[in-house]
Amino acid sequence: MNWLSRTELLIDQQGIDRLKNAHVLVVGLGGVGSFAAEFICRAGVGEMTIVDGDEVDPTNINRQLPALQSTVGKAKVEIMAERLKDINPDLKLHTVQEFLTPDRCREILKQPFDYVMDCIDSLSPKLLLLTTAFEMDVNVVSSMGAGGKMDPTQIKVAEIYQTHVCKLARYVRKRIQRLGVKPGKILAVFSTEEMDKESLLMTDGSNYKKSAYGTISYMPAAFGGVSASVVIRRLLNKSVDLVEKPLPMRKKKKKPSRSSFPGKPQAPSV
Repeated sequence: MNWLSRTELLIDQQGIDRLKNAHVLVVGLGGVGSFAAEFICRAGVGEMTIVDGDEVDPTNINRQLPALQSTVGKAKVEIMAERLKDINPDLKLHTVQEFLTPDRCREILKQPFDYVMDCIDSLSPKLLLLTTAFEMDVNVVSSMGAGGKMDPTQIKVAEIYQTHVCKLARYVRKRIQRLGVKPGKILAVFSTEEMDKESLLMTDGSNYKKSAYGTISYMPAAFGGVSASVVIRRLLNKSVDLVEKPLPMRKKKKKPSRSSFPGKPQAPSV
C-alpha cells in the first residue's frame, strides 16, 4: 500500500499532488525544527531544503529529534537528511550545513520556496531570516520561545504583530518593526503561558546565543507540530485560525456613594 494512503484519505489525491509539488525551507534543526522538518516530510511535501550549521551536543538529547547518545558530535543536517530520505526516498532534498550570514541568507532565499519555516532559537540570525524573507516577499511561519514553558495547550498562531506574553516575540516585533517589516506576511507560533524565569541559564555566547531557558521534552516538538500544520494547511488552501492580541482591560470607575452627591440631603442618623 502507498505510504501516503492514510494522508490521501484526509486530503484526497489533489491535496497529495499539491504537497508533492511544493518546496519548503526549514531553517534550524533543533528541538522545533527537527520535528517540523519530519512532519513536513511525512505529510508528503516533495521538495525540501534544510539549513543548520550545528552539531549534536549532549544537552540536546532531552528534546531534539537527531540527538542520541550515538549521534553526539555529528552534524544535525546530515542526520536529518538521512532520516528524511529514509521516510521518503523520492524526496528532493537540499542540505545547507552552515549558519546563516546576510549574503548566504539572500542567496538561499532566491530559490522559489512555497513556504519558509523559521525554527531558529537565536535572535540575530532569526531577525536576519525574517527581514530578508519579508524583503523578498516569501511566506514565513516563525517559531517563538518554547523554553521555560510546560503547557502545550497554550500554543497559539498569530500574525507576528499580534503576538503577546512571549518574551522572544516581543524582542522580534520591536526589531523587525524598526527594520521596516510590515504586518501581514509573517505568522508566528507562540505560547501565552508565562515563562519560568527561574530556569534561565547564561551561556558563553557561541552560535549567536547568550542565554537559554530550561526546556521539557515535548514542548519544542509541539511547537514544531503547530508550525508544520500552518505550512501544510496554507499549502492546501485551508484556513488557519489566528488569535489577536487581547485589548487592555479598562479599570472600572467607582461610582460615588449616594451621600456624596452635592445637593442631596443626608439621611438622618437613627
